Amino acid sequence: MQSGAHRLTERLYELDGLRFLAALCVVFFHYTFSGWAGGTSPVEFPVEGTWSKYGYLGVDLFFAISGFVVLMSAWGRGPRAFVVSRVVRLYPAYWVGIALTAVVTLTLGAGVFTVTPGQILANLTMFQAVADVPNVDVVYWTLWSEMRFYMLIFVLTCVGMTRARVMAFLWGWLALTFAVEAGLVPRVADLMVQAEFSHYFIAGMGLFLVHRFGLTWQLAALLPLCLGNAVYRALGFADAVGRRYGVSYDHAIIVGVVVAIFAVMALVAFRVIWGRAVGPWLETAGALTYPLYLLHAHIGFILFARLGGSVNRYVLLYGLVVVMCLAAYAVHRFVERPAAPALKGLLLPRREPANAT
Repeated sequence: MQSGAHRLTERLYELDGLRFLAALCVVFFHYTFSGWAGGTSPVEFPVEGTWSKYGYLGVDLFFAISGFVVLMSAWGRGPRAFVVSRVVRLYPAYWVGIALTAVVTLTLGAGVFTVTPGQILANLTMFQAVADVPNVDVVYWTLWSEMRFYMLIFVLTCVGMTRARVMAFLWGWLALTFAVEAGLVPRVADLMVQAEFSHYFIAGMGLFLVHRFGLTWQLAALLPLCLGNAVYRALGFADAVGRRYGVSYDHAIIVGVVVAIFAVMALVAFRVIWGRAVGPWLETAGALTYPLYLLHAHIGFILFARLGGSVNRYVLLYGLVVVMCLAAYAVHRFVERPAAPALKGLLLPRREPANAT
């Protein structure tokens, strides 16, 4: 049996692979379905769209993974260390993503997208939603959801992270989720509750507790409730997406995907390890996930619009996926890796010993 401390620091390569899978689902959703179905891209993929239209559920997987890994990252950290870890993790690649997307939009995006200097400056904060400023790229909406989740974790680090407190927090958050859905609390409360996706964050956190401490009766009760609410909300969201794009979604497939998200995360939590043999490859794939997510959407749509009339659609599709992955690797290798220690050192300077002269 491994010690709790070792289990806490052990890298879970499976989560790296799942993050990359989620990112690819979103990429193919945009490139082969929502782009042309929503009128952003002139390049149609009607056959591929019959399955890629489900790719938006990659975001659901992202949120479940986030609940797991963010609580794991915050465990044992104080408030300042937690905030610094999130700033270091999110902002360098995000700023580069804004810069590249803005440059491509300003130079090639006429008739597809527009961007203004004020919009860019507001987006640099990652809090543009507070001022109701449009996102530079459509995918940034999920970052605002993540930021609100981090605020809740920050509160936990302030009061002290213990298993009992986290468990009480999860039950309280789930109760508020049901209260929002039932209309028992003011709608403004949903700004922090995020009832549409809270079940994924809650379940991810609960599954981290399973991984860290083992299954308890409270978690055995909490996780099925999260799954039930995830299915309920996913079916309603699928109907809304279907109306937006003029398509229908098979409810059985939606339920199957949501159940699969919970099942695969449970396998990680219960330490059914399958990725260690190819761990370095999965770690690299996981490192590409965030910059790939940030870069692919508007830049890709613009290139589809500019090149779609002269390049074979499949050459363009897979060429763009490869280019975006290479660009994501470049951002990770030349921005995230060197920036992380420098930014951490700036925001969280090492304390000198008390007797230092």
